Amino acid sequence: MDLEDPPTPDSTAHSRRRFMRVTGEATVFVLVGNAQASSPAVDKKNRFESDPFSLGVASGDPLPESIVLWTRLAPNPFEVDGKMPNRKVPVHWVVAKNEKLKPVVQTGTTVADPEHAHSVHLVVEDLEPNTEYYYQFKIDGWRSQIGRTKTAPTPESSIDEFTFAFASCQAWPVGFFTAYRHMAEDELDLIIHLGDYIYEYGIGPNGGIRNTSVPQAYRTEPKTLDRYRQQYGLYKSDSNLQAAHASAPWLITRDDHEVDNKWASELAQDPDEQTVTEFLQRRAAAFKAYYEHMPFRPAQQPAGPDQKLYRNYTFGDLIEFNVLDTRLYRSDQACGGGLSVVDCQERFAEERTILGDRQEMWLVNNLKNSTVTWDVLANQVPFAKMDFEQGAEKGYRMDQWDGYVADQRTVKSAFEIDVENPIVITGDFHSNWANNIESAPDASKTIGTEFIGTSISSGGDGSEYDDWNSDEEGVFGTQVVKENTNVKYNNNRRGYVRCTLTPDHWQTDFQVVDYVTRPRAPTRIDKRFVVDAGTPGLQTP
Repeated sequence: MDLEDPPTPDSTAHSRRRFMRVTGEATVFVLVGNAQASSPAVDKKNRFESDPFSLGVASGDPLPESIVLWTRLAPNPFEVDGKMPNRKVPVHWVVAKNEKLKPVVQTGTTVADPEHAHSVHLVVEDLEPNTEYYYQFKIDGWRSQIGRTKTAPTPESSIDEFTFAFASCQAWPVGFFTAYRHMAEDELDLIIHLGDYIYEYGIGPNGGIRNTSVPQAYRTEPKTLDRYRQQYGLYKSDSNLQAAHASAPWLITRDDHEVDNKWASELAQDPDEQTVTEFLQRRAAAFKAYYEHMPFRPAQQPAGPDQKLYRNYTFGDLIEFNVLDTRLYRSDQACGGGLSVVDCQERFAEERTILGDRQEMWLVNNLKNSTVTWDVLANQVPFAKMDFEQGAEKGYRMDQWDGYVADQRTVKSAFEIDVENPIVITGDFHSNWANNIESAPDASKTIGTEFIGTSISSGGDGSEYDDWNSDEEGVFGTQVVKENTNVKYNNNRRGYVRCTLTPDHWQTDFQVVDYVTRPRAPTRIDKRFVVDAGTPGLQTP
């Protein structure tokens, strides 16, 4: 709570927050070290020896009349097959209007298939727009936790207020996912994840900072389908992450670590160690495991090493999210892909792309035809120009949009010509930043706003300012703010970003926790920014 600006009391808040505490804390903790190869935990009559809903529930990709509900049957998710039999298993489900699951709106039975790791992607249709629902899965006397979700309002409806949060970068061995517990209590309309849901690195025997025994299989880097499935099983066993998934519908896109660090199109980070064929096989395995563990619609199901993740979702006349994929179609990073590269002419080449031609055309057309108040790019890597060199020289990071100037200019032009209130939300950078977006032909003109969110845990506890690549605390973050007139804020704690918007104003709260190396850190608003509709650029209330 912000003591200087306390929220207006909500008469429904007590029961709803109690619902989130109960459902979130009801998740049975599975000791990772107990994972051992054994026979399936299900008999021929589908009777389970332990909880098949160990990975929780989730919902996603909300439309006005439908929602995707997700779960995965995995009595032991740390084993390759989740300790499930190699056969299809029926799963019952129910959707209702309140957390007591009464009155029932819809119910039925779906099938969990071993081909998809016994995951369920249930598209529930014929729902009411802009309506809160609760859901649960059942099998053989076992019941999942109850999830809360919400359909989108119709495109023509007028929306007075919309609240969402976004997050990214959650390295399991580096810290606890405390921020997700606070996010789950925020009663959000939507949660957006901008990538690095897992990290593809091997995990030590004690689970890093968590000091939890981890099976031998986790020592190696995931490259096969079975190994990626195990990585997701470990990550999704986190009760705080499960609570956030159960609290609201999610929109999700990936960055690089769901596959391989800094991969680009058909190129691995280490092409000398992986041929193109080997990398495409790895990419296909990573995409399949990713789909199996996220509340995606069937349209996002991959076909081998291909998966269409760019898509857009509209919420009334207020906001439209263009969810981007800046990995699958991009050119390789320019000039060796450094953090701060000086005088890299390659980054200006017209043929270089971060979006690919088809996605770029799709995005530009969406922006041109949009009629909402706020047009948002849900994007993986920093978009606004950021010079990282101190002094007269200019140095840019090649992995972000500054390394792909032609596409950056195209999108800026669409912002300037066709969009009244463009906002970019960004992950990847493991620290908080607030940037004004400058016009390509006239850097003195502000045409939009970017909010870069910190990580959930990656980077450890952090500090008040980003001291990355510096022996002196605070130098890097303060230097970048001083070197760039469009960069207005930096903080290097962990957390998430909460946004509340109306037809007149956009408010962003940078929610931070002061530590993740031990659990249960409190959260606080480190900084609040406002953008007024029709007036691009950051303001501090």
